[in-house]
Amino acid sequence: MKIVISGYGKMGRMIERIILERGLDYAGWSESITDFDKTLAHECVCIDFTTPDAFRSNYRFLAENFRAVVVGTTGWNDIRDEVISYFEKCGTVMIYASNFSVGVNVMFAAVDKVSSLLGSAGGYSPYMIEMHHCHKLDAPSGTAKSLAEIVDSNMGSRTEIQSVRCGEIPGIHIVGFEGVNDRIRLEHEAFSREGFASGAVLAAIKAESLTGVHEFKDIIL
Repeated sequence: MKIVISGYGKMGRMIERIILERGLDYAGWSESITDFDKTLAHECVCIDFTTPDAFRSNYRFLAENFRAVVVGTTGWNDIRDEVISYFEKCGTVMIYASNFSVGVNVMFAAVDKVSSLLGSAGGYSPYMIEMHHCHKLDAPSGTAKSLAEIVDSNMGSRTEIQSVRCGEIPGIHIVGFEGVNDRIRLEHEAFSREGFASGAVLAAIKAESLTGVHEFKDIIL
């Protein structure tokens, strides 16, 4: 299966480099995916790293024309059910995540376990801090929202998220649990965007043997 990239910003260029280094079948990139050749699209998995507005406009085209789609774009959680239903209706494989870093997905699992235990024990209040580069459009980040959903479902709380946008920070997520006598903190720090890009390429490779709609964490953990 060929890989095509929708969006050619910093992430798109890094994904392209990884595809070429690994000798994978590459069909190129597009800044306007709805102009992509539909016949070729049926042979391709599309890795989408665009903007929330672009994905909202394009997801129907992606579902109707590509063999599979890996969605790294965030900021569309409010229409998640609609998007998933449309991909299922079209019979198109979709793998999505708020973060394609393998380490972050392990963080999801760790936060799930810790918050579940503390929710049962009682006496702890959760909080979250996320830090990203000044170019990031959404705040809080999609990863922070995913972490908050996990914590809130286990602790019956509404986790406060503090967002920082500064410089060129690739991504830092801190989840804390404050008790009367102690504090627990779980932290993930990305050193570069390469971890996200590598995970997205891994998802594209796995898409060839899948059917249906999947979260990235469910196919790697």
